[in-house]
Amino acid sequence: MNATPKALDAEYAELAIQTQQETQALATETTLLNPRFYTTDFDEMDRIDVTPVRAEWDKLLDQMRSDPNKAHFKKNAEWDADWDGMEPKLKREFIDFLVSSCTAEFSGCVLYKEMKRRGNNPDICELFNFMARDEARHAGFINDALREAGVAVNLGFLTKAKKYTYFRPKFIYYATYLSEKIGYARYITIFRHLEANPDQRFHPIFKWFREWCNDEFSHGEAFALLMRTDPKLTQSFANKLWIRFFLTAVYSTMYVRDHARPEFHKALGVDIEWYDQEVFRKTSTIARQVFPVELDIDHKRWMPNLRRMRDAFGVMDAGKKQGGLAGWIKSKRGAVSAALAFVSLYTIPVIRSEPPKNVRLEPVY
Repeated sequence: MNATPKALDAEYAELAIQTQQETQALATETTLLNPRFYTTDFDEMDRIDVTPVRAEWDKLLDQMRSDPNKAHFKKNAEWDADWDGMEPKLKREFIDFLVSSCTAEFSGCVLYKEMKRRGNNPDICELFNFMARDEARHAGFINDALREAGVAVNLGFLTKAKKYTYFRPKFIYYATYLSEKIGYARYITIFRHLEANPDQRFHPIFKWFREWCNDEFSHGEAFALLMRTDPKLTQSFANKLWIRFFLTAVYSTMYVRDHARPEFHKALGVDIEWYDQEVFRKTSTIARQVFPVELDIDHKRWMPNLRRMRDAFGVMDAGKKQGGLAGWIKSKRGAVSAALAFVSLYTIPVIRSEPPKNVRLEPVY
């Protein structure tokens, strides 16, 4: 017997609810690979004195004050989204990409807004007010795209349900600087590829990436200037080791996460390993503005250990799904393998350089 239209509508509604619940769970989940929400010592950040970088600081704040992307995040006639025509596996991976991006943008908004709210330092408060504004736009724009697919993230719920990770201010600088700069490198690499291959642009949101990633770039510039206010943040022996740690963690996490979306990258027409290496190369070049060490992504141990880490996370995931004692053992075996791969990546000799006197850069890719 064929199902009645009423029965079909009920089935589709149930599937939509399940998909929405999965999306919210994905956004809320806290794992090694998912974007996190951060908190920090806001009083310490409020004491920052930008005098050593005043000239460059004022130019950056003037640029942010002018709000060049004020009218950018609005749909127009070029917005021709077709969720119904998207292949199911691609649709699932693309939603995963958008949810992860939305969560990352919104986590930045929450952190920056809290910094502005708690502070009294006019330089710091103004900066984080502008950055919170930008990140809110980004998250809202992505969520509008998700809403068209019936799977928008409840951002208000996310602020209450998501676990917060405490980082000392210097760790916030390292992690957020890299997040903003690698975000720029990711978005502009996709944008340039699709600019040359428009037939592979399967969703209109990619058309908005160029101006969008320039926001990411300017946010990274702000953190580069913040790090320059205290030379110890990038020049002491211990902090160089921490910079090396964050570079390794951010790059390897991106590699593992991207390999979990094969259909997404296939639809874009990019080889994942080529894409990731290209993003790493752009990010490493940009980061010379402030970091005195750079990962050697052409070293003979680099790619084999990234692949080893990818496989280890696959084993960990399989163990969790299997459950029971056997699954627990499998998951722990994968965790040990991932840790060993990370150590091998971390101990690759770094490339050393002397950051330039003037820290500010402009997006050129």
